[in-house]
Amino acid sequence: MEQELARIGVSLPENLLDKFDEIITKRGYSSRSEGIRDAIRGYIRYYSWMSEVEGERVGTISLVYDHNQRGLVNSLLDIEHNFSKIIRSSLHMHISHDTCMEVLMVSGEGHDVKTVTEKLMTLKGVKHVKLTTIVPGEEI
Repeated sequence: MEQELARIGVSLPENLLDKFDEIITKRGYSSRSEGIRDAIRGYIRYYSWMSEVEGERVGTISLVYDHNQRGLVNSLLDIEHNFSKIIRSSLHMHISHDTCMEVLMVSGEGHDVKTVTEKLMTLKGVKHVKLTTIVPGEEI
């Protein structure tokens, strides 16, 4: 069954579009649209996976951010303090003059782990957030 296509406009920084174009060329996509559709499907799969994070979890939340973004460091600290029940430890690294990476070690209820991850994702200046969790004691 063929679906009707909807057209959208997207504004991107040039360097992000250049990197995207490199990837779609390397992966052999016939167009940007194909690459964007694939990226959106991946985003939807990740969101669906996060929706299933329930029960007791341990894991990491890694994030990369622009430490020069006005108010971002304070917002990060506020979130980390508000979720101190589940954030057991953090590691901070300077990647460049403007970019930092943090890894948060988390342990607690899956709903709380998802909530803190989603709060971090929405902050302006945060470039990347990745949640990885396991069920404690579960055989992998």
